[in-house]
Amino acid sequence: MKLSREEFLKGCTNPVGMQELLEQAEKVFKTWQPSWSSFLSAPLREEALRRLSPLNNLYWHSDGGHPGAERQRLQCIRYEDEISITETSAPIEGLLIEGNFLFDRASAKDFRKSLEIIGVPQGAIGDIWTKGDRGAQALCTPEAAKVLNGSIGKVRDVQIHCEAVNKKELQIPTPRLCKMFSTVEASTRLDAIASAGFGLSRAKIITQIKEGRLRLNWLPVKQACKELAVGDRLQLEQRGSIEIISLEMTKRQRWKVQLLRR
Repeated sequence: MKLSREEFLKGCTNPVGMQELLEQAEKVFKTWQPSWSSFLSAPLREEALRRLSPLNNLYWHSDGGHPGAERQRLQCIRYEDEISITETSAPIEGLLIEGNFLFDRASAKDFRKSLEIIGVPQGAIGDIWTKGDRGAQALCTPEAAKVLNGSIGKVRDVQIHCEAVNKKELQIPTPRLCKMFSTVEASTRLDAIASAGFGLSRAKIITQIKEGRLRLNWLPVKQACKELAVGDRLQLEQRGSIEIISLEMTKRQRWKVQLLRR
């Protein structure tokens, strides 16, 4: 496999992450040994699959530890023919993060920052989901599980205790079924469509934006008044995502919006 790195990385939104995956691909091509990446953000994973899948004799598949996982690991496999491809599950462990958050609720982002401070790199941690006032649960690499098991840290002023467990012991978030539906809105503003798509009031959507829980095409969004277009996707922490499939102006000058919710 001979690639021009400069040409391959041209236009990448995350050239550093893509370069690491390209190096992984080159190693697998030379050694014939399948290899797993670290946990990748959803936008990097999607871009990587678009760019890397066309490479000859290399097959990629992803696994995040549970159906619908946002952060996933990519396995690269070299093959002679498609019949010889054998997919395996990624090496992923579970993590319990316990603490008393009755008076100080935390987000998945808060827990992620705390785990990094304890001493594990961002790529070693997969999805994190909160458990009300009791803390959170997470997925991580086996190496990170060893580092974090028994460790004590803080999320803001709340002390946390980490325990590594088999991922089967976790209360995995329930997979969401894809659902196509339509709504009629006065505008294509982000807060209007997000409110209809996620079933929350506009006031709550604005709160989610301020807290950094709502993203547009995987990127943080700060403007509730931003106009959306076909193909845009909104992601809301622990509530899945919605994608705009079509926009059509009605006779009454309102917008008929077709959404796909995952």
